[in-house]
This record gives sequence, structure tokens and C-alpha cells, in this order.
Amino acid sequence: MASYKKLGRTSEQRKAILRNQVTNLLYHGKIRTTETKAKEIRKIAEGIIAMAIREKANYKIVTVTAKVPRKDADGKRVKEAKEGKKISLYHKVQKEIKKDNASRLHARRQMMKVFYPVTEMPVSNKGRKKNIKQIDMVAKMFDEVASKYDGRNGGYSRIVKIGPRKGDSAMEVLLELV
Repeated sequence: MASYKKLGRTSEQRKAILRNQVTNLLYHGKIRTTETKAKEIRKIAEGIIAMAIREKANYKIVTVTAKVPRKDADGKRVKEAKEGKKISLYHKVQKEIKKDNASRLHARRQMMKVFYPVTEMPVSNKGRKKNIKQIDMVAKMFDEVASKYDGRNGGYSRIVKIGPRKGDSAMEVLLELV
């Protein structure tokens, strides 16, 4: 017997729907869907949240030297002519970065297998194409969601029944993070 519901779809379609719904649940905090889909989504989402909590503080802070291009007052790169070629000039800067340990890196890659890319559009129409932001869902999981549920042992989501859907009488629910 299968340990998951087939949802009346092929495996590729089912995996795509579940990935999309899990990404939306963890980005927005709640979604509206059918009861059987919600139960499947809940399994995946709670596993990801538990993984984020477990690996939240499993990193080292390392100091590295980085080359940053020099810029003038207008914000353009400063270039110098050497042997007929224009070469950018750089500053050496010390930066502190988080370096994941092996288990956190594995957890990050497992989460990236599930999440679809999330883009955030600006509300106003001015600069709409220019100001599109890519949201790093894995960083959001480690920073925001894991710290929110740190002392909790499971039960990160709840299913609230709304009622039957008008078209096909499927039971609709609201799946939300607690």
C-alpha cells in the first residue's frame, strides 16, 4: 500500500502540484486547497520546517578577503589603461560570511529540491520590471521560520475546514502555519 495519496494524477503532475503548494504555504503562511491535498502538503512542509529547526545554528562564521570594484561619485567603475586595455581597479575588503557545515548544506540542498523560485513584484507599476526581487526561500526557512518554531515539537501547521467547494463538492480547507 502506498504511503501517499495519488491525487488522481501522474507522478510528475502530483510532484509539481505538491512542490508548488508547499512553496506557497511556506512563503505566504496559508493556502486554500482540498482536504486530501492539504494532508499531503502538510507532511512535506512539516518535514522541511523540522529540518530547518534542526540545522538552524549549524554554521561557522569565516572571514574572507574579497575584491570589490572601485567606484566613482556616479557609481561607475574606475578603470585604468594598461597596455592599451582598460582594466577595473579593485579594493580588498574583509568580509564575514556564514559557512554551512556538512549537515546544514545537505539540508539546504534537500529544501532546494522542493522549493520553486519565488519572485516578489513591486506593488506600484512604476519600475515594475526593474524592481523584481528573487526571494531565497531556504534562507527564509533558516532565519525566520526556524526561529519562530524553535521550542515546538512538531505540529507546525493546522487544517481548518471551510466547507464543500461549489463546483464538485470537494471539501475545502485552509492550511496555515500555526
